[in-house]
Amino acid sequence: MAPRVLVSDKLSPTAVDIFRQHGIEVDYEPDLGKDKEALLSVIDKYDGLAIRSATKVTEKLINAATNLKVVGRAGIGVDNVDIPAASRRGIIVMNTPFGNSITTAEHAIAMLFAVARQIPQANASTHAGKWEKNRFMGVEITGKTLGVIGCGNIGSVVAMRAIGLKMHVVAFDPFLSTQRAEELGVEKVELDELFARADFITLHTPLTDKTRGIIDAAAIAKMKDGVRIINCARGGLIVEADLVEALKSGKVAGAGIDVFEVEPATENPLFNLPNVVCTPHLGAATTEAQENVALQIAEQMSDYLIKGAVTNAINMPSISAEEAPRLKPFIKLAEVLGAFVGQVTEEPIREVEVVFDGATANMNTRALVSATLAGLIRPQVSDVNMVSAPIMAKERGVIVSEVKRDKSGVFDGYIKLTVKTSAKTRSIAGTVFSDGKPRFIQIKGINLDAEVGEHMLYTTNYDTPGIIGLLGTVCAKHGVNIANFQLGRNRPGGDAIALLYLDAPFPQNVLQELLATQSILSAKRLHFDVGA
Repeated sequence: MAPRVLVSDKLSPTAVDIFRQHGIEVDYEPDLGKDKEALLSVIDKYDGLAIRSATKVTEKLINAATNLKVVGRAGIGVDNVDIPAASRRGIIVMNTPFGNSITTAEHAIAMLFAVARQIPQANASTHAGKWEKNRFMGVEITGKTLGVIGCGNIGSVVAMRAIGLKMHVVAFDPFLSTQRAEELGVEKVELDELFARADFITLHTPLTDKTRGIIDAAAIAKMKDGVRIINCARGGLIVEADLVEALKSGKVAGAGIDVFEVEPATENPLFNLPNVVCTPHLGAATTEAQENVALQIAEQMSDYLIKGAVTNAINMPSISAEEAPRLKPFIKLAEVLGAFVGQVTEEPIREVEVVFDGATANMNTRALVSATLAGLIRPQVSDVNMVSAPIMAKERGVIVSEVKRDKSGVFDGYIKLTVKTSAKTRSIAGTVFSDGKPRFIQIKGINLDAEVGEHMLYTTNYDTPGIIGLLGTVCAKHGVNIANFQLGRNRPGGDAIALLYLDAPFPQNVLQELLATQSILSAKRLHFDVGA
């Protein structure tokens, strides 16, 4: 029986044609995604679901999708898909990470012009029969400083366009290397310096715990008077209430907003402000972009359903069906090692070395390196996948190397990750035991045997009495339950580490209390997806 795909959002007809050319049955129901109950009632009939942003692939929908094998998102953002739930059910989630980059970048530049010259307002006034030439006094962008927050795939395109417009570009991105900044022609700065210097600020970063509310009242206070702000990335990056107050006071002279905290945005305090240009999430809305992402997602889903090939998957490596059973647990190990270092590293990464020892050296190390990079980058870029991770690392000038060597220790095979920044070098090693679960076997050169827990606290300190008591006392004081722990040290009185396994995420206020003590050198909250 031929695979069957449902298109539940408004995709280009190109997608439907491609599915049919591959011998796949396809139902085109572009409004079905808006009706949750109707979609829920039919989803069990389909092997594939092709969507854009309107369809919400919730855990409830996934549980009802008894035959679903793949979800394809035509576009980069997968905020509307419950990826952990899909992973647990073995459903692959694909996206098209680069199909609309140019279009989104161009929209940001268009918004920059519109805000600088008040074009929408002047257009409305002129259509109304007015001739308010003196009312719409704009500003030039030539010679002005543009601050780009997030200089990845889209942000780098915006930067290059702005340089062509004779703007000076300063960029903040934790993963942007000095070499890559020089190649782009931008000046790499810290965030506070960007706020202080920029005449225009444009956002091109994903929405994560670290970036949510990155522009709030405190950030705006650090900016120039009369700054203009553009957001074509994600709603939630800007605290809208704080921006409204700054626009009314004149601290912010204008704003161009394409994305909102709540979408669809039929009501919003930014609406009808005279110095704001609003558009309804049009960043990817061009004929070319829609054709590109539709074609790409249809090809990817068809290849998977017909041939078993996996491309641009969020939760699955690009590997062949033959090697998947053996490689899968080591893919998980590689992601966990990367995620560990990614969560404890705040400085820009310069070099990444992945060592494959023993049996792992004979595996698909390219997929394993990609998995390591995806885990490493994901704390900063939540929608990174194994295909896009190496590209993102290259764009940021990160030097990536792999080393294969014969068995050198007691383990049949293990993976060791070393990450270098301007400040320090971090290393971690792990292996997979017979139960198929990843284990940490070395951190900071200190040997140990530690399982991977969902919620963990990692601490480093000098090996002195009282540290474990301190950790236990502080946790007990705040009602934090320690399920288990692992300790390690390189020598008596030397460097020591502790891994605490917790029942829930470690509270931020408790972490600050630990960091305030003299004994704890560092402490980091860690979270790992420990599902299959």
